[in-house]
Amino acid sequence: MDDKIVETISFAVLTESIITYFKEFFMYGDFSYSMIFSIILGIVIAVAYKLDLPEYLNLKSSIPYIGNILTGILISRGSNYIYDILKAVTSVKGT
Repeated sequence: MDDKIVETISFAVLTESIITYFKEFFMYGDFSYSMIFSIILGIVIAVAYKLDLPEYLNLKSSIPYIGNILTGILISRGSNYIYDILKAVTSVKGT
């Protein structure tokens, strides 16, 4: 399958994750310290271990650490979320 499709799907998932957090924080008023801690921890882990999902997909950003931050946000969503994303990306990439 075309790499642009994989890239598009990846960024759609990243965007959905960020929008979900935005809705929970600002629209629904479900502010949660555990959610903030989860986001911060995910970003710290991604930066510390140089985890960068967009770079893995050969997408280079001109903004330093943006890939790490986006990956950290995905990490903060939990292991099931990450597993589903990786499963979708690898299955699309393999076809």
